[in-house]
Amino acid sequence: MSFSEFFSALFGDESIEKSVILNIRLPRMLVVSLCGGILGLCGVALQGLFKNPLVDPKIIGVSTGSAFGGCLALLFGLSGVYVVASSFTFGILAFLLLFFIANFVKDKSIFTLILSGIIINGFFGALISLTQYLADNEDVLPNIVFWLMGSFVGSSYDDLKLLFFIASPCIVLLLMMRWQFNLLSLDEKELKALGINSQRIKISVLVLTTILIATQVSISGNIGWIGLVVPHMARLISGANHTDNVLVSFVVGMIFLLLVDNIARTLTQSEIPIDIICALVGTPIFAYLLKRNFRNAT
Repeated sequence: MSFSEFFSALFGDESIEKSVILNIRLPRMLVVSLCGGILGLCGVALQGLFKNPLVDPKIIGVSTGSAFGGCLALLFGLSGVYVVASSFTFGILAFLLLFFIANFVKDKSIFTLILSGIIINGFFGALISLTQYLADNEDVLPNIVFWLMGSFVGSSYDDLKLLFFIASPCIVLLLMMRWQFNLLSLDEKELKALGINSQRIKISVLVLTTILIATQVSISGNIGWIGLVVPHMARLISGANHTDNVLVSFVVGMIFLLLVDNIARTLTQSEIPIDIICALVGTPIFAYLLKRNFRNAT
């Protein structure tokens, strides 16, 4: 369906096409765009927090924890809101585990948080493998595998409500904090000399990104590459200044995932899992950006 046909059906008289657009296509487009924006926003926020352009939302283990929660619900034959609730809950538990490990080793530095994220990813990754091992090969296992690879099949206004009430406040707060991300690039001694509480900023970023990632994974499953690639694409447009880059990353993430979802829906007769298309599209883009940055550096 072309854009002209889409808008003609949307604003025209009652018809089957209008019903399909209002009840299926429109909520899916809105959910996809918001999830893409979340991934782009969390990617740039965490890259700024960890001072590392190779960081993506999976680094803190929340997405893997959320993925396990969804798999666990599917293993017990649950669906719909139960999968969403289980996924979101385990995402939050993964975040609490992150801080538990940091407190256990009595160190809350960025390096410790990264190592804690690796531990959490390994732990929940093993649990995901266990659920796949225990799942029935004919009925449950295909559902788990398909969900893990990301999909917006069945996206509805209920998903949109969840994004609006839980994710939207976090999105707004992160966008309002974007000027503070530039401060995180400074040394800790410089921040203390300026009287800036960097720990408060870091914890705020971690809490907000955790809620956003857990919400996104609970709705669409695990989607990779966007949180890594989109911030680099945004820097080509707005530069390295986070005041502009954070907002641009959010918008580019929305557009990027909408395009990827359209490819996943239309490339073959049966819908391709979204994570596969993200990897196929994201890897060459990232390779190009890597070459471009290397050429500029030399």
